[in-house]
Amino acid sequence: MRVRRTVLSTIVGGALAAGALVAPATASAAPDFYAPPAELGGAPGDVLRAEPSDLAIRVPTETGMFPAQGTRLMYRSTDTHGAPNAVTGTYLEPSQPWHGTGARPLVALAPGTQGQGDQCAPSKQLNGLINYTPPLDLFTEYELISINAMLLQGIGVVVTDYEGLGTPGDHTYVNRAAEAHAVLDAARAALSLDGTSLSDDSPIGLWGYSQGGGATAAAAELQPAYAPELDVKGTYAGAPPADLEATLAQIDGSFLTGAIGYTVNGLAQAYPEQRSKIDAVFNDRGRAMLAGVAGQCVPETGLRYGFQRTSDYTKDGRPLSEVLDGLPDVKALLDEQRIGRATPTSPVLIQHGTQDDIVPYGQGRQLAADWCAQGATVQFSPNLTPPILPSVGIGHVVPMLGGLPEAVSFLNDRFAGVPAPNNCGTF
Repeated sequence: MRVRRTVLSTIVGGALAAGALVAPATASAAPDFYAPPAELGGAPGDVLRAEPSDLAIRVPTETGMFPAQGTRLMYRSTDTHGAPNAVTGTYLEPSQPWHGTGARPLVALAPGTQGQGDQCAPSKQLNGLINYTPPLDLFTEYELISINAMLLQGIGVVVTDYEGLGTPGDHTYVNRAAEAHAVLDAARAALSLDGTSLSDDSPIGLWGYSQGGGATAAAAELQPAYAPELDVKGTYAGAPPADLEATLAQIDGSFLTGAIGYTVNGLAQAYPEQRSKIDAVFNDRGRAMLAGVAGQCVPETGLRYGFQRTSDYTKDGRPLSEVLDGLPDVKALLDEQRIGRATPTSPVLIQHGTQDDIVPYGQGRQLAADWCAQGATVQFSPNLTPPILPSVGIGHVVPMLGGLPEAVSFLNDRFAGVPAPNNCGTF
């Protein structure tokens, strides 16, 4: 009989109960763990190195570390140009048994926005309950809510750090191909690890919200060509930033204005031939912002650059969204990140808040419509939370928490072989 978690308080309560018996966390990985080997041979998903990694919240039990024992990974993946790269992440082996039918499932979780500093990598953040780097970098791994929702049911979880988060170079934030490859190769790496309870028959689910929702949406549509051997049963994509230009216009002037800097830095990292054109747009204040956010996690970025305008950062005083109109090559790079032009062959649940003040609601709805037009199986679920302090991000965060029970049930049903819902043509 399958274990069902359909009440958010049950999921979070289990995690907090474990937190009452916290054992001291081991030190985070030595810096050289994140230095890739000189040669990246092998195939995508090959494990390059691995070591134990303890969750900050854990309890020793007779059946293992509750809720999971972690393994920090470095694995081979592929960048946006098809070249090999090294990505880090964490596999979490649950102590709870899997009560569903068949092999223990694996969920590849794509984290939401963490920041661009190497210290923001989830594989580092998971080792501490609260991590602080003076003066303003105070961060906790909020994805533990979703992670524990899986672990408490006996589902294995692998969390990618994405390209450049922890490893050398700027994190290529919201880069469609690089993120999709990192998610899919994380699943490959977890399945190949020795000493886990996963098997070749383990069904796979993809899970992500916000940046993670875009990453899993991209992974779902690229999986048939990039990783056809993976048995992906379903994908949850919450608030996916499927159209970066539309997101740019909405996020400008919000608490997360600085996240635009992550995107700009990521574009310059992935497309160095365009760096000079990108740099030429910004004044001294803008260049200082780009340099600053490159080493920050998202709370510090919000505190330092929240509610500012990109018009303060550009040489001609226009918003960045307008400046892009005169940079067709750079504009084309943003268009390359558009999600929805390829077809997922496994079912997808897309959730989006109608009052999302960070990622426009229309993006999630349009992505669902695009996939429906291509014959995909899509369930589109709007969250009707009313507007609360617009531009602060509450309209983006609340639907993430409110949608958790539906998302968990969606993947549980896919693992159980229940026919997938499909409301194409009715939203």
